[in-house]
Amino acid sequence: MTSINTNPGAEIALRVLSNNQVEKEDVQDDISTGKDVDEAKDAPAIWAISEIMGSDLAGFEATSNGLNIGEATVSVASAGAEQITNLLTDMKELTILASSGTADYSMVEEQLAQKTEQINTIISSSSFNGVNLLATDTDGSGGTGLNVAASQDRSGSDAPTLSTISIGGVDFESSTSFDINNRTTVTDAASARTALTEIEGFLRYATDSAAALGAGAQQLAEQDVFMDKLSDAIQMGISELTDTDMEDAAARFEALSAQEQLGGLSLSIANASPGSLRSLYS
Repeated sequence: MTSINTNPGAEIALRVLSNNQVEKEDVQDDISTGKDVDEAKDAPAIWAISEIMGSDLAGFEATSNGLNIGEATVSVASAGAEQITNLLTDMKELTILASSGTADYSMVEEQLAQKTEQINTIISSSSFNGVNLLATDTDGSGGTGLNVAASQDRSGSDAPTLSTISIGGVDFESSTSFDINNRTTVTDAASARTALTEIEGFLRYATDSAAALGAGAQQLAEQDVFMDKLSDAIQMGISELTDTDMEDAAARFEALSAQEQLGGLSLSIANASPGSLRSLYS
């Protein structure tokens, strides 16, 4: 039935056209922002999950930064310990030379003293970010090692728990195994042989310490690689949940544009329908 008071066809066409325009605006917004879920109102459950994952991702990035700093701290100490082993090797050669009984003992002792001073300088300067793993007090607050945040572990909806990697210090300042400042003074062949035995012990301690620090640096580096991979995986997960599928959105936008044109045509036809009544009275 055609009425001059109401036009149901036009109302339906207008409603369809209005809904089409709203949907088209939503798709256009998804394309322009690159986000299918940008706010809680878009998809509350997915948005909440993505926010938690995003918070975890930020935590992983902070953990990775801490691992980098920790690795650098341990690497500095490891480099110091390695240099000490080199100096101790030189000292070993000098004492072997003096043990022959034909060396200039005062000259040998002078060189040993210089290298001992170098070792003490290395010990005191092998610090990074306020931490010296070669010192008795590693951090100036009575510390004996370094604790580095390694990961954040989450179980279900519980709050994440922080796990750490502990790297022990290698005390070159007061360890009885490295009492280099009280080594035997070389004055003759006999004292040179005694000093050689002592230096052999110092060298073993320094070598073991450098190896332990190197292993610690490697552990931190490997954990950092894992954290990078974990962060990438979480980033991909967030993207899958919230990012716009641009190919799909482009296809939807084209389809909605075509529907909008047809809706406008339908509305024009529906609006023209009451005009046919005039022909009845002309």
